[in-house]
This record gives sequence, C-alpha cells and structure tokens, in this order.
Amino acid sequence: MEYAPILVHRISPAGGRRVVIWIRGVDTVLGVAFSDADLIEFLRRIEIPDPDELVFGDSEVITWQGGRPHQYE
Repeated sequence: MEYAPILVHRISPAGGRRVVIWIRGVDTVLGVAFSDADLIEFLRRIEIPDPDELVFGDSEVITWQGGRPHQYE
C-alpha cells in the first residue's frame, strides 16, 4: 500500500516534534508528538493501517528532520 509522505520535524525548543502529512497537495499538521506513541496515535486517527509497523519499520514514507529518529527531547 502506498502512503502520503509524512514529515516529523526537528525537535522544538519546548520539546516534541511537529508531525505533518502531505495530503491532496496540502501540508496537514497532525499534531506535536512527544513520543512514538503520539506519532502512532496521529496515524491511527487518520486511519493508516498498521501505524506501529510504519513508525518502527524501515519505512521511506516517514522523514525525520533534524536529530535522530524516535528522539523527542
């Protein structure tokens, strides 16, 4: 299954990372994730199948900008 590109922005000074998905030619902010559980919940809410596998797998769909993946502080 093909997914829309998902961008997890760099860690903000207050902590957490903004999560954005490209849908129908528009960047849509899903929220600010403070953990992988938050990221998985955002993806579940927009009905992405198996969001756990997408977050923890070797997915090219998720781009982690600045810093290491899965780091939120």
